Amino acid sequence: MTTIPTMAILTIFVLSIFVGFEVVSKVSTTLHTPLMSGANAIHGIILIGAIIVANGATSTLEITLSILAVVLATINMVGGFVVTDRMLEMFKGKGGKK
Repeated sequence: MTTIPTMAILTIFVLSIFVGFEVVSKVSTTLHTPLMSGANAIHGIILIGAIIVANGATSTLEITLSILAVVLATINMVGGFVVTDRMLEMFKGKGGKK
């Protein structure tokens, strides 16, 4: 098995940030709500993965990092649902809730 040099990993990470920003910034306003709904589903999968990793953690560092991953994934997922709910509220009429 070959290892990937750290500089290559860092380069890929930085390039993915630029590509992600460009892709998301080009999305029209009407597509943001479906995009957020899909992102929320992905965040749920990430949370499940973080929980599975936390289950297999053995050392103190692994446990600490996996718990941090679970907490951050939870915050990210809940925040996504809050933002989606706010976006959907914008599309409702001014007459109020029924």
